[in-house]
Amino acid sequence: MKEKIRTFWKNWQLTCMALPTLLWLIIFSYIPLVGIIIAFKDYRIYGDFFDNLFQSKWVGFENFKFLFSTNDGGIMIRNTVVYNSIFIVMDIVIPLMLAMMLNSLLEKRVSRFYQTLLFFPYFLSWVIVDYFVFAFLSQDKGLINGMIVSLGGSKVDWYSTTWAWPFLLVLVNVWKGLGYNIVIYIAAIVGIDRTYYEAASLDGATKFQQARLITLPMLRSLIAVLFLLGVGKIFNSSLGLFYNVPRDSAALYGVTQTIDTYVFHVFKILGDIKLSSAAAAFQSLVGLVIIVLCNFVIRIIDRDSALF
Repeated sequence: MKEKIRTFWKNWQLTCMALPTLLWLIIFSYIPLVGIIIAFKDYRIYGDFFDNLFQSKWVGFENFKFLFSTNDGGIMIRNTVVYNSIFIVMDIVIPLMLAMMLNSLLEKRVSRFYQTLLFFPYFLSWVIVDYFVFAFLSQDKGLINGMIVSLGGSKVDWYSTTWAWPFLLVLVNVWKGLGYNIVIYIAAIVGIDRTYYEAASLDGATKFQQARLITLPMLRSLIAVLFLLGVGKIFNSSLGLFYNVPRDSAALYGVTQTIDTYVFHVFKILGDIKLSSAAAAFQSLVGLVIIVLCNFVIRIIDRDSALF
C-alpha cells in the first residue's frame, strides 16, 4: 500500500491530467449504471425519479420478453447480427487497404488531400446523410432514376425495393466511417520503423510483399483491438443508419429492422422506458460475453494482441 501511495505522489502530474477523463467516466458511465434496475422493475414515469426507481415493483425478466415475444424478433436479431458482422469486416479491410495505399504515396500533399476528403463524411450527421441518399434515390427527382429514365427505363421506387437496401446500408456505413478508420491505421503505420522497409527494399521486396510481411504483422495488435471493440457492439445498431437513411419505410422493415429501431418504435408508441432499459441491458450483457470469449480466443492465438 505504501508503495502505491509513493507511486501516486511521484506521478501526481499524470494523475491530474487523467482526472477530467476519470470524472467524465464516473459521471456519465458509472453513476447511470444505477438505472439498470429499471429493466427488472415495473417502472412508471411520474413523480420523483428515485422514489419510483426504488419503490417500483420487481418483475424479474418480464421486461425482456418483449424482445423475443414478437413475430419480428428473429428478423431484428438476424439483421442486427448480420449487418454488424459485415460492418466489422468491411471497417477493417477497406480502411486498412486504403491506408496502406495512401501511406505509399510519395507526394504527401496529395495523401493529406485524400485523407481530408475521405474524413469529411464522418462529421456529417445521419440526417444530412439521409438527404444525400435521398438525392440519389428519390423517385421523382433522384439522380439514379434520372439516369434510368434517360436510358429508356422506368423509375424505381427505391424506398420499397427491399433487395437493394442491404447493399446500400453497407455502402453508406462504410462511406461515412471510412476516413476515421483510415486515420487510425495511418497513425499506426507511421509509427513503424522505416528501416524495416529500407532493408526489405534492398532485398528486392515489392510494395505488396512489404505490406504483407511488414505492415500487416506490425498492425496485428491494432486490428485485434478494433475487432474486439466492433464485436462488443454486435448487438447494437446505429439508429441514424437504420431509421433515418431508409426513412422508416414500413416496406423495408424486413431488411432494416434492428433491435434499436424496434425498441425505438415500441418506445414511440407505448412510451415505456422499462422496455428500452431491458433492451439496452440485454445488448450490453451479450456484448460483454462476446468480447470476453473473443479476447480469450485471441489470447490463445497471440497473447500480445489480446485486449486484456
